[in-house]
Amino acid sequence: MINQGVTAALAARDANTNDVDNHNLGTGARRNERATRECTYPDFMKCQPLNFKCTEGVVELTQWIEKMETVFCISNCSVENQIKFSTSTLLGNALTWWNSHVRIVANDIAYAMIWTELKKKITNKYCLRTEIKKLKVKLWELKVKESDKIEKYVGSLPDMIHRSVVASKPKTMQEATEMQSN
Repeated sequence: MINQGVTAALAARDANTNDVDNHNLGTGARRNERATRECTYPDFMKCQPLNFKCTEGVVELTQWIEKMETVFCISNCSVENQIKFSTSTLLGNALTWWNSHVRIVANDIAYAMIWTELKKKITNKYCLRTEIKKLKVKLWELKVKESDKIEKYVGSLPDMIHRSVVASKPKTMQEATEMQSN
């Protein structure tokens, strides 16, 4: 009789856990499940995407792209809406460029584009090669300044430490100071 009661209770429990509307974990506790819903434009805008005006060059564009990708992820933005939603944040010259692109290729084709295509087009338009070259020169100058600092620092070390640090050829100031302390 006890076995029959246990069997009946287990069967009832199994029936309840197989029920589509029941979210019990077998412990009587209700599972917190969120139904994934499609991102709407207000959902997207609540994530505070950046506007892109194309007034500050590569840095502004890079920040816009990075923020846009974060917003896509946070808002659960579908691939179908990414171009519509992201291009709504274009202002000034960038908006004029986008609108002329839409007029040339037609609305449905422009908005059927995928995010990687838009990134490529907008990067080709607003990341001038001369600007990229300037950034590379600045980066090179920073590296040269770093190597000068390392050279001066290592040169000021006592002879015994100096030889071991020079032999290890540190590339950064942090490496040089770590080697000196070892």
